[in-house]
Amino acid sequence: MSAAPLVGYSSSGSEDEAEAAGAPAAAGRSKPSDQNPLPTQRFPVPDSVLSMFSSTEEGPEDDSTKHGGRIRTFPHERGNWATHIYIPYEAKEEFLDLLDMLLPRAQTFVPRLVRMEEFHLSLSQSVVLRHHWILPFVQVLKDRMASFQRFFFTANQVKIYTNQEKTRTFIGLEVSSGHAQFLDMVSAVDRVMEEFDLTTFYQDPSFHVSLAWCVGDARLQLEGQCLRELQEIVDEFEDSEMLLRVLAEQVRCKSGNKFFSMPLK
Repeated sequence: MSAAPLVGYSSSGSEDEAEAAGAPAAAGRSKPSDQNPLPTQRFPVPDSVLSMFSSTEEGPEDDSTKHGGRIRTFPHERGNWATHIYIPYEAKEEFLDLLDMLLPRAQTFVPRLVRMEEFHLSLSQSVVLRHHWILPFVQVLKDRMASFQRFFFTANQVKIYTNQEKTRTFIGLEVSSGHAQFLDMVSAVDRVMEEFDLTTFYQDPSFHVSLAWCVGDARLQLEGQCLRELQEIVDEFEDSEMLLRVLAEQVRCKSGNKFFSMPLK
């Protein structure tokens, strides 16, 4: 049974998405029949029905109160999905115990510091994908990652970082072993980015796990004495050498509120 298009229905239906992703659209549409045409008058559609057809392209709502006042590095637009590729870092209980020692010490220098909610090592910058490019992008990324094997890395050097705009400051643990494997993975990720005309990673990356962050540029307060004290805590923490040696087992891609995991061999 065919029906006239509903008023307010999004144009991002399955056929439109297939065309945008490069798949063939449905072919062989039937010609109009010779029967009497349907009345052209259209009746208002109830709001309760329209709400069922919200656009599948619309990304997560942008609400600054939900992310601690962080300033976006690019504007939120309907249909744009912030995308990031990384290796997840599983926080064990002992790791959180170490962080419970580091954060209060750092907060004596910068009280507004807060702990990260999750931990990872970035393999890309945050880039913007249109909704219909997410699945093709992820498929190419999976193909590139298919040949990589699991490997151990160690992150035990405390460093202070800012984002490019210097609107946020981070305390992180820099990788001291496994750097070559990360560079190889970034090279593969960069080739995917280039295929989709997206920004590649930094020229001389410092691979690290961010532990805490704050709004603004707090390098002056955190570098020097604070940095030395934090490194001492890490060096003297019981079993820190084994604790901070981690097995990289998967690559993950986050696009908006979608997650895609790619296990390493």
